[in-house]
Amino acid sequence: MITMVEPIIQTENLTKKYGDFCAVNNLNLAINKGEVFGLLGPNGAGKTTTILMLLGLTEPTSGRVQVAGFDPIRNPLEVKRVVGFLPDRVGFYEDLTGRENLLYSAELNGLKGRKAKEKIEDVLEHVGLAHAADKKAHTYSRGMTQRLGLAEVLLKDPEIIIMDEPTLGIDPEGAQEMLNMIQALTKEHNKTILLSSHLLYQVQQVCDRIGIFVKGQMIAEGPMETLYQQLLGNENHIVELEIKEDADDLAEFLRKIDGVTRVEKAKAYYLVHCNEDLRSAIAAAVCKRGYSLLHLHLRGYSLDDIYRRYFQHQEVSA
Repeated sequence: MITMVEPIIQTENLTKKYGDFCAVNNLNLAINKGEVFGLLGPNGAGKTTTILMLLGLTEPTSGRVQVAGFDPIRNPLEVKRVVGFLPDRVGFYEDLTGRENLLYSAELNGLKGRKAKEKIEDVLEHVGLAHAADKKAHTYSRGMTQRLGLAEVLLKDPEIIIMDEPTLGIDPEGAQEMLNMIQALTKEHNKTILLSSHLLYQVQQVCDRIGIFVKGQMIAEGPMETLYQQLLGNENHIVELEIKEDADDLAEFLRKIDGVTRVEKAKAYYLVHCNEDLRSAIAAAVCKRGYSLLHLHLRGYSLDDIYRRYFQHQEVSA
């Protein structure tokens, strides 16, 4: 007997209008426990409005939303107990230290005394801020402030964490540290994370599934592989290939691989047309032949490619 798992976040025809403007239009979303779901779209697409409805901070015009089995409008306190929210810009008392800010937040969440202090030590260590815990918040960099915000979220040990542009304005090293922490929260602590962002490569790096959001509508949703297959359909796969050596016979050799339909030589690299993704077979064959592989890439498979082409399809449909 197959047991159906109820999504931990679910919306049905969720809609939010401001006068004649429709910020979110009939959104149907299902997020499973323990996954990272990326809500991807440009500024103004409706991502933040969706988050506000999930948190119960704005009321839907129509439709239904459930978060951990609760309606955020009817049961706001229950939702707040299980959900942690990290906005794009976190605010702290600048004249207090990081530790003092967390002590204040802990007290607001009913956590006091020794238990609060132990929990604060734990979350500060988790986000890599133990060394700066007793520095004033106004001395923190943008990245450190975001990590302090994540520490504040983790104080109440939520089941679900919603992040709105968590790496906005952070330097590359700090952004990567934040992404690593996001992955650890799901893999090691089974947290469910909804990540809203317009940064394609970051969403691609950490998300199990991705929803592409445009003008208030979800136009595509699924794992990277699904988005790719939905978009390309029956089109040929094109593998870019570059080797270190000069090889006049490489094109003829590649044509003999099962599934390869055509091979083109384009400057320093080869374009291998296939009826499926043959990167593994191509790499193995080339290396077995004794060539040094410098570059192997499946065209159209990056989230940047998928995102751009979905927009093109959307414009044609419009």
